[in-house]
Amino acid sequence: MADFHQNGNITTLHNLRTRSVPEMTQELASFAQTRKISLILPCLYSELEGPAMPNILQELSQVSYLHRIIIGLDRADETQFLHAKEFFAGLNQNHIVIWNDSPRMQEMGARLEQLGLAPAEQGKGKNVWSSLGYLIGCADSAVMAIHDCDIVTYTNEMLARLVYPVANPNFPYQVAKGYYPRIGEGKLNGRVTRLLVSPLLIALKRVVGDRDYIDYLRSFRYPLSGEFAMRTAILPDLRIPSDWGLEIGVLSEAWRNLAPKAVCQVEISDAYDHKHQDLSEGDTDAGLSRMSTDICKAIFRKLAADGTVFTPNVFRTLKATYYRIALDLMDAYYNDAKMNGLAIDRHKEERAIELFAENLMRAGQIFLENPHETPFIPTWNRVHSADPDFLSDLRAAAAADEKEFS
Repeated sequence: MADFHQNGNITTLHNLRTRSVPEMTQELASFAQTRKISLILPCLYSELEGPAMPNILQELSQVSYLHRIIIGLDRADETQFLHAKEFFAGLNQNHIVIWNDSPRMQEMGARLEQLGLAPAEQGKGKNVWSSLGYLIGCADSAVMAIHDCDIVTYTNEMLARLVYPVANPNFPYQVAKGYYPRIGEGKLNGRVTRLLVSPLLIALKRVVGDRDYIDYLRSFRYPLSGEFAMRTAILPDLRIPSDWGLEIGVLSEAWRNLAPKAVCQVEISDAYDHKHQDLSEGDTDAGLSRMSTDICKAIFRKLAADGTVFTPNVFRTLKATYYRIALDLMDAYYNDAKMNGLAIDRHKEERAIELFAENLMRAGQIFLENPHETPFIPTWNRVHSADPDFLSDLRAAAAADEKEFS
């Protein structure tokens, strides 16, 4: 992917293979002397038992420029929390494991419920949001990064390239989004981006007309990547979806709050592979079926907020247009894969397109039937306004868990 193409909507920062990782790391260490850099790892306990995390830990232990690592731990009991603390003890940086299921954290959640500010559901969105709250409460970092914990091809070069655009004080970027090719085990992966998001955005442009927001999303080479870096000043006003629309939601917030020149995408890897979700054709609340519905809802909500009018007829036309475009793109991806010696199962690809088309309609129906739905977790500015002590108490609860179970 070593090209230098710019499309004019957002800046693309390529990897032209002309600079060493140690050189970039040394410069980041220089930036970090006055602009502290923190990393958030939203993590399921089950990921500690997978193949990716031991290598991620080993790679991160070599990173000198990180001020703090915040591990948001979900779906863990007390024994598992203790094991997680031991597991992450090998990190050389200041770090904390936030046990999101602890009694203290449950009490913090109850406080939010009494205020009507609690996240609507459990999941990655809530985990990231809680970790951001802890980081905001620390008030000592200028730059933060987030990446997933199931990356089996992880190297610390990914992190260096991800944070560099927002850590460099001479760059204007407030948000950097990572991108990469999705290749693994001789196959072309990334089904939801390839077969849902890309054709859906093309179909939307044809059906609802030119929208700057659609062109903005189409500028991202991998809009569903879980790798972001941001300057922390924008975090208190960030609205995060609580469902699988997290990545699209963050990009939408960057669109709403920032000028295009403040957003960039950066190539962080030549080959990226992580845990693959099941298609879950028989369960609309699991796997890629649930994910595709939530992503469609996130896009529809943003377009509606900008004035686009959706009706049942619009969604029927959109489905038909999407389906034809997705099949055409499937052929393009098949030929690309074959030329590069990679495998694509055309039958499975078309089954995924059929499922995504149905879920596009399902997302549209949910959108039309729930006009009063509040899709976002409240901003941390709003939480602070409603309960000025909450952020400090959140830090204290995490510290108390850390001390009690040491």
